[in-house]
Amino acid sequence: MSLRSLSRRSALIDRIIRVDHAGELGANRIYQGQLFVLGKSSVGPIIKEMHDQEKAHLKKFESLIPRYRVRPTALLPFWNVAGLALGVGSALFGKKAAMACTVAVESVISEHYNSQIRELIEHDPAEYAELLQTLTKFRDEEIEHHDIGLAHEAEQAPAYQFFSQLVKMGCRASIFLAERI
Repeated sequence: MSLRSLSRRSALIDRIIRVDHAGELGANRIYQGQLFVLGKSSVGPIIKEMHDQEKAHLKKFESLIPRYRVRPTALLPFWNVAGLALGVGSALFGKKAAMACTVAVESVISEHYNSQIRELIEHDPAEYAELLQTLTKFRDEEIEHHDIGLAHEAEQAPAYQFFSQLVKMGCRASIFLAERI
């Protein structure tokens, strides 16, 4: 393997682990915020179950950071606050709004995981087999969260289309920044 291809490999792995760690931290904080407001409601156990999966995702990326010697994004303090604010804020508007938030976030994240999976397969699926397995599992769980949100009337939230597009735009901007900073 040439020095140039090693450098590209390192940059690819750095970018994927950095952005996914940041995203999973943000998702954890969103669900923590939603649980704070809706934990004792009828959707509390559902949110808790999704949160438990997100905690496992975060734990995995926290183990990959030192293993691959990846620098986490410098924006982690912002992700901490913004994720919690989005979780609390969406839940304050009710169960449907919290689920609308989940649907919007998870649709962007599952698309993002799909892009990363395609990129790793194009480079070298054998070399990235373990990471591909992790990303595929997490993508499937994010799709499941998306579908759970839809099943719990996310689309009936007030101003669903506007709110959904706003959250998606924020997620895409967060991905862009976390990949670079």
